[in-house]
Amino acid sequence: MEATDYVIPAQTRIGHVHLKVANLEKSLAFYHGLLGFEIVSRYGDQAVFVSAGGYHHHIGLNTWYSKDAPPAPRHGTGLFHTAILYPTRLDLAVIFSRLRLAKYPITGASDHGVSEAIYLDDPDGNGVELYWDRPRELWSYLEDGSIEMFTKSLDLNGLLGELKPS
Repeated sequence: MEATDYVIPAQTRIGHVHLKVANLEKSLAFYHGLLGFEIVSRYGDQAVFVSAGGYHHHIGLNTWYSKDAPPAPRHGTGLFHTAILYPTRLDLAVIFSRLRLAKYPITGASDHGVSEAIYLDDPDGNGVELYWDRPRELWSYLEDGSIEMFTKSLDLNGLLGELKPS
């Protein structure tokens, strides 16, 4: 098989992201305290691994090369954002409600046709996308068969409408 013929297997998934952070406790307050990831393991004051649902880790946080360092420049190369996929629109509404109650600033909120997303930055200025995918049968396709995607403003009040008063 030639390199130009290779197509990555459809079952391939991105398993985790490992972030260099300046302050482990501030990062834990965000990823564990606010977003709700579970702490899986900790390596002293240098690294912590967090996950959803008991996986070995979805996010690694470490200060090995970055303790007390400033954030990467916004207009430089590097990670644009880490995307965290929620199972349902209700789950996205719940985390958005948590962000609002904590008065945590968001940087954007978009409807992409195939998904709805909320954007924010972690304490180190790393972009984070919190999103859910619409079911595939609701996606639109262009004449050439490619997926129709766009960026429109997300109706945040409509999203919060998912929350039922108890």
